[in-house]
Amino acid sequence: MKKKSLLYLVLLVISNASALLAQAQAVNTESGSTKFQDYFYESLKQKGIENYDKAIVSLKQCLKIAPENATVHFELGKNYLALKQYRDAYFSFEQAAKIDPTNKWFFVGMYDVDYATKDFRNGIITVNKLITFDPKFKEDLTSLYMNTGQFDNALALINELNETVGTTDRRNGYKMQILSQPKYQSGEIENLEALIAKYPKEEANYTALIYLYSKVDDIAKVEATVKKLEKEIPESEWAQVSLFKMYLDQDNGPKVIKAVHTVLASMQIDNKIKHRIMNEFLLYVDKNPQYSAELDKAINYFDYDKEVNVAFEIAKFYHNKKEWVKAIAMYEKANSKSEVAQVDVNILLLQAYTENKEFKKVMETAEELLSLFPSQPQFYYYAGLGYNQLTQFKKAKDVLESGIDFLIDNKPLEVNFNIQLGEAYNGLGDVKKKEFYFNKANELLKK
Repeated sequence: MKKKSLLYLVLLVISNASALLAQAQAVNTESGSTKFQDYFYESLKQKGIENYDKAIVSLKQCLKIAPENATVHFELGKNYLALKQYRDAYFSFEQAAKIDPTNKWFFVGMYDVDYATKDFRNGIITVNKLITFDPKFKEDLTSLYMNTGQFDNALALINELNETVGTTDRRNGYKMQILSQPKYQSGEIENLEALIAKYPKEEANYTALIYLYSKVDDIAKVEATVKKLEKEIPESEWAQVSLFKMYLDQDNGPKVIKAVHTVLASMQIDNKIKHRIMNEFLLYVDKNPQYSAELDKAINYFDYDKEVNVAFEIAKFYHNKKEWVKAIAMYEKANSKSEVAQVDVNILLLQAYTENKEFKKVMETAEELLSLFPSQPQFYYYAGLGYNQLTQFKKAKDVLESGIDFLIDNKPLEVNFNIQLGEAYNGLGDVKKKEFYFNKANELLKK
């Protein structure tokens, strides 16, 4: 099988050899000799079977006959490149280009060496020459500017290409990388504003400008840009940000709901904007409780938000309003969204259970949390409080006495511990210890 493959490769080389030989002969009439043809043909055959060293020997013989033959230098460059002899490869390609500067492929060979050796600065020189043959090489120039840290040149070229041939994912990635540096943002803002004036129906320019303004927390300019977008492209997802506020002012519930779901589901809209929309929607639902189910749905859009636990923030809103049932529902939702139990969420949840007189839940939740956080005194306190309210006074005493040792500089919690210990001993009929702990609580309150 291997011999058959080798024979096929040799035949393929033979079939292409005449074309390359004609090219070599066309470049230099001296090369018409039989010896030149023999050496050149042999070089092609040896290259075809990957005997690059032997191919180079034959090509050097060709150069003795025709030293100014650009095609021979080019073939030498390809063989040296295959052997990773980059200096010789570049020299050969360069010689070919000097002899015939109108042949694009000689410069492509030089660029191949630049790329293989990661000589990106020299690659910029080579690619600028290639651009005169084919403007598509500007894409390569963009990458070379990025690799050499020439971000001003890269940004200017990216903007030019975006306007003339459209955007690409690669260029968008480069642009985001550049614009993460504040010094480039003001210039890009001016560029985007000019593009919006020139192409008012191009949504990508609005979204890019909104992104930059949101990066610097200039919410007023974000909103102004969104209003322009809404006017020009009302069907845009970003336009719904502006329309949402308009529908709120009109108290148009169905349209508020539609807009909020559109905004929160969007992959384009920044989380900072979504949080603002969610806060306003929460206030709206608080006044219009018939839309509470929509609030629950809206929270689900933030399942993957690693920065803000939205359910927890909403729970605290209801907590401050002493709406315990709603607060509890949101704290429980916050817990379900979190991969690990959060101390601050659960302390407030236990308080809400207590205020709502759900003492069995207080006890069970606190005991479960103690298995995760055995040194958190708040959980001992709530477990003890729960047991007292369920008249399980012995368990209350034991858990409270275990937890009080973890108290450090927390007088309000120490007062509550002593009150609950007094309640536990009162339930156990130990009047002396009951009085001891109640008196201790009173003394702490006087300090």
